[in-house]
Amino acid sequence: MVADEDKVFKALADISRRQLLDRLRKENGLTLGELCEKHDMSRQAVTKHLVLLEAANLVVTVKQGRKKLHYLNPVPISDIYMRWIGRFEQGRLQALHNLKQALKENDHD
Repeated sequence: MVADEDKVFKALADISRRQLLDRLRKENGLTLGELCEKHDMSRQAVTKHLVLLEAANLVVTVKQGRKKLHYLNPVPISDIYMRWIGRFEQGRLQALHNLKQALKENDHD
């Protein structure tokens, strides 16, 4: 699991790869040519970024005839959220809940 997370963190560390993921989030199922259209990178550079994104399982490809479509896979990001962010958020939400309850009790006194 750690090796997979390392790949995800490495993939997310680069702004160009994050921009590709953002693009797929907005318009899923794009070809390489379509992904290249709105990026100031060569086709080879986009391909190299996609290889890393696929290795991290953040992008999944599906062949449709002669086309190769790229789709965002949000599961690895969700896994990282659950492990690294969700646990910390839970404590804050509990603290807010406790504060709300204490304020309600003070209002009734």
